Amino acid sequence: METPFDWLTLMVFTGLVVLLLQRSSQEDPGDKLWQYAPPAIGCAVVNWLGNEGYVLPAILGLVLVVAYIFYVLRPRFNF
Repeated sequence: METPFDWLTLMVFTGLVVLLLQRSSQEDPGDKLWQYAPPAIGCAVVNWLGNEGYVLPAILGLVLVVAYIFYVLRPRFNF
């Protein structure tokens, strides 16, 4: 945990895991397990890119991962 990308991808991945656990506890989940693989793999790639010094591709990848989560998985926030 040395770079900002370590922390950013950890936060996104943790949110993804929480979303998966919340959805899997529903009686009729609206999404499939395979839909969580692209953003999880994306977090690993973004972390690697950021740690290797490819900052702009890593930022773009992180934006794409978050966009995928909001577009495909559609998390709902109930405050």
